[in-house]
Amino acid sequence: MARFPRGEAVQFREHALELGVPDEAILLEPNATNTGQNIALSRQVLADAGIQPGSVLLISKPYMERRAYATARKVWPEAEVVCASEPLELDDYVGSIGDPKLVIDMLVGDLQRVIEYPKLGYAVEQPVPGEVRDAYQALLRAGFDSRFLPS
Repeated sequence: MARFPRGEAVQFREHALELGVPDEAILLEPNATNTGQNIALSRQVLADAGIQPGSVLLISKPYMERRAYATARKVWPEAEVVCASEPLELDDYVGSIGDPKLVIDMLVGDLQRVIEYPKLGYAVEQPVPGEVRDAYQALLRAGFDSRFLPS
């Protein structure tokens, strides 16, 4: 919340307005607190405005694309889902965050969610290659677990 003290939606709206997007072209959903809510509540805002898109573009952090996709496919199965993020090399992303351990923790935590959320009904299942699971387990053993889901 420190980065977005008034909430992401409000600050992204303000930024869009500064870039010249007309106010009437922006629909705001300020209540979501997680990816699933963001998708479900945004879908409702669109429906309330009489908009039922056949496709949606999700913009996320680079490491969150797979989870955002899996969540959207679960929450909004009839929409074609396309995900995008800023094209960054890992070293550049680490540099933008400034904390290599935090970045690895975020990657590990997000992969855990890709694996576990389908079991909880939050996302569709996706294949995770064996070598990715092996790397994930090695990173967990090495202590990269600050973003891990509570047991």
